[in-house]
Amino acid sequence: MKIRKLATVLGVALYERDGRDLVLTPAGHAVAGFARRLDDEVGEFVASLLDPVAIAPLVLAAGAGAHLYVLPQAERRLLAREQGLRLLTLDRDRTIDAVRAREADVGVAVIGSTPRGLASVPIATYPQVLVLPAGHPLARRRSLHLSDLEDAALVVPPPDRPHRRTLESALRRAKVRWHVAIEADGWAPMLHFVSIGAGLAVVNGCVAPPEGLVARPVDDLPSVTYAALLRPERRHDPRVETVLDVIRTSAP
Repeated sequence: MKIRKLATVLGVALYERDGRDLVLTPAGHAVAGFARRLDDEVGEFVASLLDPVAIAPLVLAAGAGAHLYVLPQAERRLLAREQGLRLLTLDRDRTIDAVRAREADVGVAVIGSTPRGLASVPIATYPQVLVLPAGHPLARRRSLHLSDLEDAALVVPPPDRPHRRTLESALRRAKVRWHVAIEADGWAPMLHFVSIGAGLAVVNGCVAPPEGLVARPVDDLPSVTYAALLRPERRHDPRVETVLDVIRTSAP
């Protein structure tokens, strides 16, 4: 009865009688072969869902600062539960490019607006802070203004880094004179140079100062928001949703 109904739906004869036997027609043989191939593919697909090794690794891209200060708790949790998780360390522009090119499933970066063709999910917002020795006169203040940096020697990123450009623009608008003490690429090297007395540094508020240093918010600098970036079609992927939830709930 099932074969007869299938023949009716397809509009072709799938078998014919040969005495008491039923013999498949050429169309019947074609349908049977297709069904066997389809059954094999379904079996392989189900097996891949049950075998974590067969699942493609999920790739998370972020800058060194995000890995060190925003994502460590999330990454510990994800590595414990997400088989095959891969972590990439890329700067902001390369993180965006990696997500666009499908080389990364999720990227984490500080963005002003959502990059073209991508979706973004806010993770956490932090003030910008001045890191300085605990014995520095400005350390006695609960918060600071850009004018407090007049004639300061600052440890800053290289000129092509977004943080450097944003800070220079803000200091210029505030008509604050300052000079470069040292150029250092990354929060950790910047903190090192502050700790040895080379200068002061403005960093994102997620950066925890080491012993001997303190951080004070700079009230007239804008806060920075870290966001997760992904392709729009991945927004409702269960694995991606899990990663986003872990990142949001683990950010300091």
